[in-house]
Amino acid sequence: MIDNYHENEFALFWIQNDIFYFEYKPNVVINLKAAQLVVADRILVQNEKAYPVLCDIRGIMDSDKAARDYLAQSGSVLTKAVSLIGNDTVLLSIMSFYITINKPRVPTKFFTEELAALAFLEMYT
Repeated sequence: MIDNYHENEFALFWIQNDIFYFEYKPNVVINLKAAQLVVADRILVQNEKAYPVLCDIRGIMDSDKAARDYLAQSGSVLTKAVSLIGNDTVLLSIMSFYITINKPRVPTKFFTEELAALAFLEMYT
């Protein structure tokens, strides 16, 4: 059952089986203003409850440093852990760099398959 579905111009959000799903829409560019909006909407949907988060970033075309910095720090509010799902080697190298340099405040890993991403989050539900 899907709970608390929400959508904005950048992403879709919903809660299912105690996992918060976050999927960026195709071909979005994330700047600081967009990052602030998606975090604010995520927190609103979560209704003050922390969740493990499955974040599908395959729709992101580009992001700027201010957005990445904001997401690494403030983007962790009310999250227990984050699985990032992507699908190409360029994205993989960008996410590896992001995780290493920005050091998110909660356990964060990059995956290419949803099942592996969900398995990582299971220990945080």
